[in-house]
Amino acid sequence: MGEEGQVISCHTINAWNQQIQKDKNRLIVVDFAASWCGPCRAIAPFVAELAKKMPHVTFVKVDIDEMKEIASDWGVEAMPTFLFLKDGKSVAQVVGAKKDELQQTIIKHSGNSGTSA
Repeated sequence: MGEEGQVISCHTINAWNQQIQKDKNRLIVVDFAASWCGPCRAIAPFVAELAKKMPHVTFVKVDIDEMKEIASDWGVEAMPTFLFLKDGKSVAQVVGAKKDELQQTIIKHSGNSGTSA
C-alpha cells in the first residue's frame, strides 16, 4: 500500500482501518487536511520530507472532505491537524502548520531521534 518514507493517502474507511491496524505498533502521524486549505498545502512538502527522513514512522494523510466520519471520530476541527497515534490511541496532537512543533512531537513520540538524515 505505501512504501517506507512516503505519506500514505487514505481515501476509504477500509484503507484507514487497514493502515491503523497494520502499523499500530509504531508511531502513526495522521495529517488531517483539505484540498482548499492553504496552510495544509504549504506544509505538505515538509511532511513529505519528514516521511523520507523518518522511515520508522508511518505518515497518513486524510482529506477531511472525503473522510468526514474519521475526522469527526477523532474530534478534528481545524486544518491542518496532526494526530499522533500509538497502539490505536491518540498520544498527541498539533493543530496548525507548525513545522518545529510537528517535528519535535514526532521525535518525542517515535522513540528515535531521526537525525541521521
